[in-house]
Amino acid sequence: MHHIEPDSPQTRIGVTGHRFLAEVTKLRAAVEDTLSRIENAFPGRRIVVVSPLAEGADRLVARAVLQRKGASLIVPLPLPVDDYMQDFESAESKAEFRSLLDCAAEVMQLPATPTRNEAYKQVGLYVLDNSDVLIAVYDGQPAQGRGGTADIVAQALKRGMPVLHVKAGNRRPGTDEPTSLGEEQGKLVIHNL
Repeated sequence: MHHIEPDSPQTRIGVTGHRFLAEVTKLRAAVEDTLSRIENAFPGRRIVVVSPLAEGADRLVARAVLQRKGASLIVPLPLPVDDYMQDFESAESKAEFRSLLDCAAEVMQLPATPTRNEAYKQVGLYVLDNSDVLIAVYDGQPAQGRGGTADIVAQALKRGMPVLHVKAGNRRPGTDEPTSLGEEQGKLVIHNL
């Protein structure tokens, strides 16, 4: 493993994706593979993950990055913490959010927006504007709702940004039940890297 100086250049990895994930073990393995590929593409750089820490993809990638030597976490918050936490139903999810937030090198509260949807959209664009590479954990379909992963990915591709797409089923529409893409779940599709 390369020795990485704390002040060495960094690669900022943005994350976007589904909140409800099936077959997390497959996805975790795919994210590890993705991070190795990013490290190989940008050798000798510290990695920084830019993640709003929503449930699912945001946290999966943040956790994987934080296990890397010298890595750090930047958290842009779409809403004030107490308000944002209302989107996390279980006590376990709220605790996980808090513990990851405590690991952050930097936490930024983004400006208030008129609606929650706009807050999520704004945080998605913030992630894009402040990243060198995007990891997208999603099914490749048009967005089902707020903060639209598909829209963020489309913007990243339009900018010619490297996008590492980890294929993952979304939830059944109108439910919180995650779906798997079967054989395709956890497959990696690489753009611009």
